[in-house]
Amino acid sequence: MHQRPRKIYEKSHLMMTEKKVEGETVAMTPGAVGFSDDVGVAASYPACREKAQLLYRGAALAPMVRASTTPLRLLALRYGADFTYTEELVDRSLSQTIRVENKELQTIDYIKDPAMLPKKTKKKLKADNNRPCLILRIDPNVEKGKLVCQLGTGEPELALDAAKKVVGDVAAIDVNMGCPKKFSVSGGMGSALLKDPDRAARILASLKGLLGPLGKPLSCKIRLLATTKETVDFVETMIRAGADAVAIHARRVGDESTTAADWKSLEEVLEVLRPKHPSINFLVNGDFYDRKERTEFVERTKVDGVLLGRPALYNTSTFLPLETAEIDKTAVIQEYMKYSVRFDSHHKNTKYVVCEMMSHRRTPTGRVPYLPMKFPQGQTVGKTCNCHDLVSLCKLWGVDHSKALATITTGTNVDSECSEATALAPGEHRYEDSYFLKGNQSAMDAKSALASKEDREEKEVPDANSVTQSEDMNKRGDQKSDLVDNVVKVNYIDERAVKRAKISSEEGNGSNMI
Repeated sequence: MHQRPRKIYEKSHLMMTEKKVEGETVAMTPGAVGFSDDVGVAASYPACREKAQLLYRGAALAPMVRASTTPLRLLALRYGADFTYTEELVDRSLSQTIRVENKELQTIDYIKDPAMLPKKTKKKLKADNNRPCLILRIDPNVEKGKLVCQLGTGEPELALDAAKKVVGDVAAIDVNMGCPKKFSVSGGMGSALLKDPDRAARILASLKGLLGPLGKPLSCKIRLLATTKETVDFVETMIRAGADAVAIHARRVGDESTTAADWKSLEEVLEVLRPKHPSINFLVNGDFYDRKERTEFVERTKVDGVLLGRPALYNTSTFLPLETAEIDKTAVIQEYMKYSVRFDSHHKNTKYVVCEMMSHRRTPTGRVPYLPMKFPQGQTVGKTCNCHDLVSLCKLWGVDHSKALATITTGTNVDSECSEATALAPGEHRYEDSYFLKGNQSAMDAKSALASKEDREEKEVPDANSVTQSEDMNKRGDQKSDLVDNVVKVNYIDERAVKRAKISSEEGNGSNMI
């Protein structure tokens, strides 16, 4: 495993200084106002706060390695997501990219500079028709003002270099401070920053020096710490360092994804933070599968937004308004396939996402009985894994590949297999059919057995006045796939949309700014 070197910066080109605040050492940029309550580096840039108030609100597609790529982001927006995150993009990788305007796909592509690729990777790409190594693809026509780029970083200077690359094409920058995976933690990134708030603050202060003058919001995504006080203290340090918004995952480092999220602790944290920091947007993440539960949580806690990861993979139409029925899972996957063809995704990346959509391997055990996996046309994980190109995948899922392909004219099949998370952790993130075939089967067997036992013992008795998600979905089981083409979003006057338009007109059309 590649070990990222830890560097100690006595002086950066931002000339950051330090200030003692209630026993804490917090990084500051030149000209930053004093740190007290809700005042800090971020408060010295009111334009960032104003835009953050508009952006970090509502329901968003959470950052997910390999999944939060262009097809799923666009599908989420189509179903009603207010904004989306990219997958975690590692700083070194992003800083070594070249920005390319893809005329055929009408996208902005960030591909690895061929000169920066190691010989082994060059050899692999040569054997694969010399496909460019794609790190990020953006559809500016749809994602303008709605895309947050999440960085995986552990060093201020590397974070700054990466942010400089993409700042003109994204609405905001987010720093991953919650990923517990080995590839992230071993590089001093992700949840490793939860143990080092001073370094985390330096990273945010460094980024704020770039984003502040541009009026671009800065955020971070964390996990719960051991206690409410520790979580609150960490969040407040990030706010003073420059964060305009903070997303909190309702699990701690070490918690399995198959265990329920800790909503109680999350609420306790929000009860402390929201009154003290009214101008900061707070978002939550973790097990919000049920739209009614999600709505009730938001109303109860007054939180600004919810990030949806696995719930969006289970059924991306979860972003539809509560009063609108979710779309049949098969139809959702078919639409995802169309977007995969439209954006020329690598078939392995597409298989990964589709298999996740069909899998309960990361679903909390208690949720499984209420999240059915029914595919009337006979699709299975095994059959999906047996497809080795987009054509066969489309055929399996009843999608006309030629018709989907007709939406674009491209001579290049860009390889999404080169995402940095994949490159850094081949054992954990590189797609292998056996990863799903073995893992999914064992997980399903164990959870099905447990669900059957609970059913027999009548431990879970549905409320007589409510309809379970399972029953609701069964009632909609005969929905046709073409329903997805008839999705009509309710037209209403959105104050944020008006403000966004005003801000956009003020910025003008300069330098590809989103």
